[in-house]
Amino acid sequence: MSLWTALLLAAGIAFALKLAGHLVPTHLLDGPRVRRVTAALPVALLAALVATQAFTVTGGAFVLDARAAAVGVAVVALALRAPFIVVVVLGAATAALLRAMGWG
Repeated sequence: MSLWTALLLAAGIAFALKLAGHLVPTHLLDGPRVRRVTAALPVALLAALVATQAFTVTGGAFVLDARAAAVGVAVVALALRAPFIVVVVLGAATAALLRAMGWG
């Protein structure tokens, strides 16, 4: 399969999924279960992205380094209800400090 074939196939699938979303009857989307699931999807996606970026390297190998420690500090700051900018600065500072100390 060539690159252009794969690209056109992916574009067609994306279009079909978007079209299918518009064709679903409204009464099927108004239920409480659907609302709970759709409210939880962005959180689950963000958690998966953070875990993938913080605990793996190129090739998919699991690793504990400065990024994992930075995520831990950010989680503690969030649990203590720190403002978001403070959480980001604490996480970045933790990663920078650990990398400066040689724990990469």
